[in-house]
Amino acid sequence: MNSPYDGDRGRGAGGDPNGPVPPTPPLPADQDPYVQDAYRNDPHRTQDPTAQDPVTEALYDRAAHPPPPPGQAPGQPTQPLYQQPAAGRHAPDPQLWASPPPPEPQGPSRNLPYGDAAATTQFVGVDDLITQAAQERPEPDAFAHLYRDQQHYEPQHPPAAPGPEGVPPQSAPEPEPAPVAAAGKPSGGRASGLLKSSAVMAAGTMVSRLTGFVRSALIVAALGGAVLGDSWQVAYQLPTMIFILTIGGGLNSVFVPQLVRAMKEDDDGGEAYANRLLTLVIVVLGVLTVLAVVAAPLLVKLVSFDISRDPAANEVAVAFTRYCVPTIFFMGLHVVMGQILNARGRFGAMMWTPVLNNIVMIATFGLFIWVYGTAKTSHIGVTTIPDEGIRLLGIGTLLGLVVQALAMIPYLRDADFKLRLRFDWRGHGLGKAAKLAKWTVLFVLANQAGVLVVTQLSTWAGNTADQQGHPGTGFISYASAQLIWNMPQAIITVSVMAALLPRLARSAHDGDAGAVRDDMSQGLRTSAVAIVPISFGFLSLGIPLCTLVYGSSGAGVPMGYMLMAFGVGLIPFSVQYVVLRAFYAYEDTRTPFYNTVIVAAVNAAASALCFLVLPARWAVVGMAASYGLAYIIGVGVAWQRLSKRMDGDLDTAHVVRTYARLAGASIPATIISGAAVYGIMQSLGSGVLGSLAALVVGAAALLAVFYVAARKMRIEELNALVGMVRSKLGR
Repeated sequence: MNSPYDGDRGRGAGGDPNGPVPPTPPLPADQDPYVQDAYRNDPHRTQDPTAQDPVTEALYDRAAHPPPPPGQAPGQPTQPLYQQPAAGRHAPDPQLWASPPPPEPQGPSRNLPYGDAAATTQFVGVDDLITQAAQERPEPDAFAHLYRDQQHYEPQHPPAAPGPEGVPPQSAPEPEPAPVAAAGKPSGGRASGLLKSSAVMAAGTMVSRLTGFVRSALIVAALGGAVLGDSWQVAYQLPTMIFILTIGGGLNSVFVPQLVRAMKEDDDGGEAYANRLLTLVIVVLGVLTVLAVVAAPLLVKLVSFDISRDPAANEVAVAFTRYCVPTIFFMGLHVVMGQILNARGRFGAMMWTPVLNNIVMIATFGLFIWVYGTAKTSHIGVTTIPDEGIRLLGIGTLLGLVVQALAMIPYLRDADFKLRLRFDWRGHGLGKAAKLAKWTVLFVLANQAGVLVVTQLSTWAGNTADQQGHPGTGFISYASAQLIWNMPQAIITVSVMAALLPRLARSAHDGDAGAVRDDMSQGLRTSAVAIVPISFGFLSLGIPLCTLVYGSSGAGVPMGYMLMAFGVGLIPFSVQYVVLRAFYAYEDTRTPFYNTVIVAAVNAAASALCFLVLPARWAVVGMAASYGLAYIIGVGVAWQRLSKRMDGDLDTAHVVRTYARLAGASIPATIISGAAVYGIMQSLGSGVLGSLAALVVGAAALLAVFYVAARKMRIEELNALVGMVRSKLGR
């Protein structure tokens, strides 16, 4: 049994070519190295003289006579191998059937097997195990490093400067220790801070959108939907177009990442770089503002040739433009200061300060309506609006942007950022950052080119329709309807992708195409649950919604038709947004540029066709439908390119099936809702009461029919959404 195994010695895979090896003859017991010392050191030999007797051997208690340790003579007292601990004061009473359990020991009470260290081993009972299992331990976030730019910025203090000779250097005061969280309220750490920042940003965006919606309603009520409203809309949109075309796009996409990098790497926390960037923006926008004020007549002609050839309309539009274009300067200041605060973990100011602008403008147009009345009752136009009214609206618009920009300064001081003008721009990376903005600037140019064509054609068609007795069919109606149409995209799709974008970027960086596909598919299907029924809902609810909001201007019904024309185009518009995020995750900005060129070209061509073919009162409605058509083609091209990049693995069947089922559930809901809206408005009219009743009943019918149809189709995304809502409500 103890002899080595020699059966395969010297054999290969095909056997030993020399033949079998003869077995080794057994050695005598006294010469065998494996057995000759087996019984030499018998520890029981001296204590067990009768060990050869099997009966006595069986009755001999070896546990009472343990062998001596090595090096100790037999008969000397030995230390027992195992020692039972003494009974403590909590030992169970054998006379009680159920004695109370003793408390858990504070440390190990016995030797541990398998080499475990007693100092690092913890003994727990069942109660502790249950308690620990019930406690939720957040797992470490695998994508936490993607949010490092969003953490609270702590300014870096420079090293202590040496004092005069004989005087010790003055060191910076040590920061006060952070307050300890109260017992029972553990700090959420990085995850809770990120959620808090996201909640603040989401709340600010929501309030900003709602106040902007009220502002737009008051503008249309004060100026109407005819030539005066179009003149104001042209002047109000010009600063935004100029800012985006010049430095706005590059500022957000290139300069801001450079700003964040400087704040991390520079010894002063990036304060000098930020001041250089702020100074550069002030100089460029200051020069640009002066040139825009001087060139206001040319800018009006560039945006709307039809308004510029009408002397009265051109005079009003130029006056509005000269009040509005200085907002370029304050718009740029707000963006730069807001991004400086974002890099230091202060997110609220960037989202909440636009609310101040909306409040100032709401007060301005409310005052205008209080003095002159609404456009429906005052009949104010480009020939009858007083100069005082133009100054009131112009100064109020400029004041809103001034308040929005200056409100950022207290937040900067609270973040320990000191504003200083710095003109040492050379050799600090600003030129390199400007070169990186090439594709972004081209992207913006392509997008604004399409907007410029639509602005020219819509103002022309609106003026023609107004002369024919059909007001409210021009550019201001187009922009107001588009504002309502874009709200679900800004609130739903953007929020969903904001949560998925870090994962998408991480997966693309790691080359995990499967994870990119899954994240994009999840973003598309999750947002579609709300986007698809809302887009169909615009078909049935567009008219009562616009007559309720814009009815005081007399242009509610034409705007309702435009909102209906925009309606279903929200679906490809939302899909396009998600697909382009995948290209950005792969750090590909060239493909989105080419895709934007295609969308802008299709939109411009289709809008021109509508202008030439359709009557003037329906031309802008056709342009609204062209917007969705352009994004349908753009999504097809972008999807094909992304599929080619990812070897055809985009979960296309799953996504298309989800959208088809949601559309199938939305169609009967839209028909029933539209019938209810039509019946109510025929009975009650298009006033406030009729519009409100039609909107409430139509929306309820739309949601009820869609929910029942979707549950019958077993749309898993809707079921998951309903389950999440029920869990939040505790049902």
